[in-house]
Amino acid sequence: MKNNDTICALATAQGGALSVVRISGSDAVGIAASVFTPRGGKPLDERRSHTVVFGDICDVHGHPLDEVLLTIMRAPHSYTGEDTVEISCHASSYITRELLINLIEHGARQAEPGEFTMRAFLAGKMDLSRAEAVADLIASGSRATHRLALNQLKGGFSRQLSQLRDRLLHLTTLMELELDFSEEDVTFADRTHLIDLCTEIETAISRLVDSFGVGNAVKNGIPVVIVGETNTGKSTLLNALLNEERAIVSDICGTTRDTIEGTMNIGGTIFRFIDTAGVRTTSDVVEQIGIQRALEQLGKSNIALWVIDPTMENTTMESVATKLLSQCRGKRLAVLVNKCDVTDSLRLSRTMEWAAKMVEKHGNGVEWSSADMWAISAKLGTNIDMLHDFLQTAAAMPELSDDAVVVTNIRHYEALRAALDDIRRVQQAMHNGLPGDLVSEDLRLCINHLSEIVGTVSSDLVLQNIFKNFCIGK
Repeated sequence: MKNNDTICALATAQGGALSVVRISGSDAVGIAASVFTPRGGKPLDERRSHTVVFGDICDVHGHPLDEVLLTIMRAPHSYTGEDTVEISCHASSYITRELLINLIEHGARQAEPGEFTMRAFLAGKMDLSRAEAVADLIASGSRATHRLALNQLKGGFSRQLSQLRDRLLHLTTLMELELDFSEEDVTFADRTHLIDLCTEIETAISRLVDSFGVGNAVKNGIPVVIVGETNTGKSTLLNALLNEERAIVSDICGTTRDTIEGTMNIGGTIFRFIDTAGVRTTSDVVEQIGIQRALEQLGKSNIALWVIDPTMENTTMESVATKLLSQCRGKRLAVLVNKCDVTDSLRLSRTMEWAAKMVEKHGNGVEWSSADMWAISAKLGTNIDMLHDFLQTAAAMPELSDDAVVVTNIRHYEALRAALDDIRRVQQAMHNGLPGDLVSEDLRLCINHLSEIVGTVSSDLVLQNIFKNFCIGK
C-alpha cells in the first residue's frame, strides 16, 4: 500500500437505492472537482470542511452520469485523517463503475481492502484494536456481536489495555530504579507492594484471557456437533435446523465423510452446527478419517446432539455409544431419537430407555438429564422447537453489560496469553528473590505483547494481514 496516493472505492454494499463512493488523500478534493460540477456557488477547492454540495457527475467522456450530493471533509477532521470526499449517487452498478473509472483516470487509485481504515490507524485516528472492531461491526450478525464490536470501537478494550500498560510501566520503573541505585541500598518500593501490584495485573490479564471463551462463542457461534451412527438422520437434522438443504441426504451408509457446518441465529444467539460422519466400524480409509474428525469435533464443541435411529437393529450400537459418550465429558448433551414418524411408540420407549442406560453407564461427567431426551422427526420437523428451547438453555451465558470488555479476536487472545505467561514469570521471580534485571526483562516483554494488540508494536506484514480481510471501501 502506498499511503501518499489518493485512493477511491465504493463504500457501501450493493443492493440499495443509493451508493457512496469515497475518495481519500491529498488530491481528493481536486480529483473530485474534475468529475463533479456544482449547481452554483463556490468551486470545491473553496468550500469549507463538512460541506454538502449538490451537483452533477460525468464519465470519462464528459457525458452526464447522475445528480449527486458531495460531502467534503478536510484533514485532519475525517475518518482517515486525510482530505476526504464522499459522493452519494444512485446505486446503479453502471453509474458507480463509470464514476470510479473517471476518478482513476484523473489520478486516484482503487483502494485495497481495508486501506481507508489502515490510513485512519496510521494517522492516529484509532488504535489497531479499534480498527479491527470496524470489521467486526460490519460483520456483526446478532445483538451481542454488535454490542461487543461497538464497545471495542468506542475504545473500551483499548482503555483497559492502556491502564494495564501504565501499571506495568510503573512497576518496571520501580524495579529499574532499584537496579540503578542498588549499590546505595535504596528501596523505592517494598517487595510486598511490588508483588501485590504484580498480582493485580496478573488478575486483570487473566480475566481478559478467560473472557475469550464467551467472546469467541458470541462472535463465531456456539459450536453444536451432531453425532451418531450412520443413517440416523444427522444430515436431515442439520438441514432442518438451518432451513436449507446444506447436507446431502441419502439412504446409502457413509454419505457424509467430512464435517459440514452452518450457522443459525436462534433467539438472538448464533449457533454453529456441525454435521459429522456416522460412527461405525469400516475398512474404508476415507470414511475412517471422517469418523476421526467427527470425534475430534465432538471433543471441541460445547453442545452435543446424539441422534439415534430406533428402527436400526445393530449390535454395534453400544460400542458406538461408548465412543461418543467418552468424548462428551463436561458438555451439554441432548439425546434425539429420530424418525418418530415411522416408529411405533413401544420401540421409541425402549430406545429411550436404552439410551438413558448408555448415558448412565458411559457418560461420566456428561451434563445431561432425562429431560434432555425426546423423540423427533428431522424429516417432518417434529419437536424441533423443543430442540430450539434446549439449545437456548444450554447456551445460556452471563448477561453482558453495554460496556463489557470481552476478547473476541484470536490475535488479541494469543497476545494476552503471552503477556499472562510473562507476568507469571515475573511473579515467580519476585517470590524467589531473583535479580531485578531478569524481572525487568519479563516486564518489558509483557508490555510489548500488550502493545501488539493496540498496534504500537507491529510489523508492516502484520498490519497488511489484518487489513486485507476488510471490505474494500472500509
